[in-house]
Amino acid sequence: MPTMSEKILAKASGKDKVEAGDIIIANIDIAMTHDLTGPLSVQSFEKIGAEKVWDASKIVIPFDHQVPADSIDSANNHILMREFVKKQGIEHFYDVNAGVCHQILPEKGHVVPGDVIVGADSHTCTHGALGAFATGIGSTDMAMVFAEGNLWFKVPETNRFNITGELKDNVYAKDVILHIIGKMGADGSTYKACEFAGETISDMTVSDRMVLCNMAIEMGGKTGLVEPDEKTIAYVEKRSNKPYEVFKTDLDSSSLNIIDIDVGDLEPQIACPHNVDNVRPISEVDTEIDQVFLGSCTNGRLSDLRDAAKILKGNKVAKGTRMLVIPASKEVYSKALDEGLLKIFVDAGALVSAPCCGPCLGGHTGIIGPGEISLSTSNRNFKGRQGSPDGKVYLSSAAVAAASAIEGRIVAPE
Repeated sequence: MPTMSEKILAKASGKDKVEAGDIIIANIDIAMTHDLTGPLSVQSFEKIGAEKVWDASKIVIPFDHQVPADSIDSANNHILMREFVKKQGIEHFYDVNAGVCHQILPEKGHVVPGDVIVGADSHTCTHGALGAFATGIGSTDMAMVFAEGNLWFKVPETNRFNITGELKDNVYAKDVILHIIGKMGADGSTYKACEFAGETISDMTVSDRMVLCNMAIEMGGKTGLVEPDEKTIAYVEKRSNKPYEVFKTDLDSSSLNIIDIDVGDLEPQIACPHNVDNVRPISEVDTEIDQVFLGSCTNGRLSDLRDAAKILKGNKVAKGTRMLVIPASKEVYSKALDEGLLKIFVDAGALVSAPCCGPCLGGHTGIIGPGEISLSTSNRNFKGRQGSPDGKVYLSSAAVAAASAIEGRIVAPE
């Protein structure tokens, strides 16, 4: 019997059935590129002689990586993409101040269960939290999608993580996925669909599930997935009028590998330099920090800002430590403003910036210098990821980030 991924890809390829290992051509429901990867896609699209995109209503282009433009080069990239949007009649274009692509797509109703979604960004797997098959592709592959509306795939096998146990106070979805990545290793799910299931996942919000799927790529996953339930449907129907189809995995599938993980005793987890799978419990980590970054497509959502604000309220960021808060989207920013969260951050001494990727990619807004140490709620801590290759990046949840900002070193929330 088929897995969730096999069912979605069978539908997309017009076949009754596909199996892990099959090579297929699948129709694409949504194609996304942004200001950083988009220019190469556009240039490649023109180089192959294509004149018109296959479906302007199925392409989404947000500006998020270097916004507002921080150099002449990035400004030129923006101009190129705006001209492409205008020429092609792209319906879903989000200019500066809209937010991070992986937050915008579900917020704006572009993601529904059963879709095949490709993005010229490795963390496109985020959208599997809504029951879609979502994966990152290269910019040149995206050019072919723009032209033809389809792409070849090798149908992946599936690692299904059956997660049980009630999370302790101040332990979050970020801790769960860091724990799994530490257990599996950076190549532990290479080219496999990573499904997250079990009672712990059922209790999580859609935002929490996005955290898990977002980081599936950090253990080599082709995509991250959560089977749709009533929470998924409520989220989707509030934001989208697109038709959708719910698929679930048959547990007797021959390509399915079930991995049981109990998180009942889990403490906050920290990914230490310079690899995401270098994970330790926070009780084993004690280091001073220069910067705290709260944001990104992993943990820049409203729930993350709320978690951090509870801890920061009435406190101050430690002297000698700076804190940067970047909401993941304009919607998140606006709601945080209405709730008074941004005032809490500002009063604590943090710098609140407009929605964008920020220092996550090491190219814009708040990068670190040589010898500096960053504690980040983002998804990667590779050498040079947030600026200088002589700096160090640790990864944590939003709550740990807030508590650590107050202390000036990595600590667990009380």
